[in-house]
Amino acid sequence: MVYQAAIESDLHRSWLRHRSESPVVASSGQSKQQSTLTRRKSAPASAFSSASKPGATRIVYRESVYPSSGSDLKFPFWQRIRFIVVVLVMALSFFALAMVMWLALDSDYGSTPVSAASEGVQITYGSVIKLMHEKTKFRLHSHDVPYGSGSGQQSVTGFPDVDDSNSYWIVRPTLDSSAKQRDTIKSGTLIRLQHMGTRKWLHSHLHASPISGNLEVSCFGSDGESDTGDYWRLEIEGSGKTWRQDQRVRLLHVDTGGYLHSHDKKYSRIAGGQQEVCGVKEKRPDNVWLAAEGVYLPAAESK
Repeated sequence: MVYQAAIESDLHRSWLRHRSESPVVASSGQSKQQSTLTRRKSAPASAFSSASKPGATRIVYRESVYPSSGSDLKFPFWQRIRFIVVVLVMALSFFALAMVMWLALDSDYGSTPVSAASEGVQITYGSVIKLMHEKTKFRLHSHDVPYGSGSGQQSVTGFPDVDDSNSYWIVRPTLDSSAKQRDTIKSGTLIRLQHMGTRKWLHSHLHASPISGNLEVSCFGSDGESDTGDYWRLEIEGSGKTWRQDQRVRLLHVDTGGYLHSHDKKYSRIAGGQQEVCGVKEKRPDNVWLAAEGVYLPAAESK
């Protein structure tokens, strides 16, 4: 009994001690909990100052990767000067290069359209010209379309329009010739005509032409492939000795003996509206040609 009374006395004292201390603990715990909840809800300024305390809410701000103001982009004075100098040097270099190219082209080429002022311009090797059939006014033309009969090589026709890039021909010497670019061309000289667009040569052979059955005229070969089937003898009408733009000329094919010819018989399908170009054995008024539009290289100075 004495032992039980002692235990009950100790329990009673412990209960009294707990009761006297509990208001303090409850007040402190409630205050701490309310403070924490307040910080989480409204995040007052005091929360930032106490962010380092244990249990406090941490708010982290990420710095922007972009400059905050234009002043951050400013370079030192010497860097700005160097940048300006580099830009000026580049601009002057491009200008000088453009001037050199312009002078080089101007010294080699002179574009001469057909007009009264251009009469008498000499045709030289390397010139790029259009040949106009005198009677029909059609231009000698070719394109990457083969004949459906005969040789099956690239077709040659007469084209009605002036503005056509497939009617340009480069005047070249023969393979065994010692002539150079910008040399003048005398009557009776053998020449070659290279189609500028496809790089093939004006050619002829004994195949029959598609419409009239005369000698077929085609384009054949390449820059590195040419033979005597590409040779044409220049015949100048009148008293002129060298080929000029205002002179009437004939082109006689060496291998077949046919003159370059055209007439008003036209194709109806693949080359609709274009007329036949062929070779004929007779020297006739309707196989005369004139140099028309083109880029004429000036004649080289005689030494």
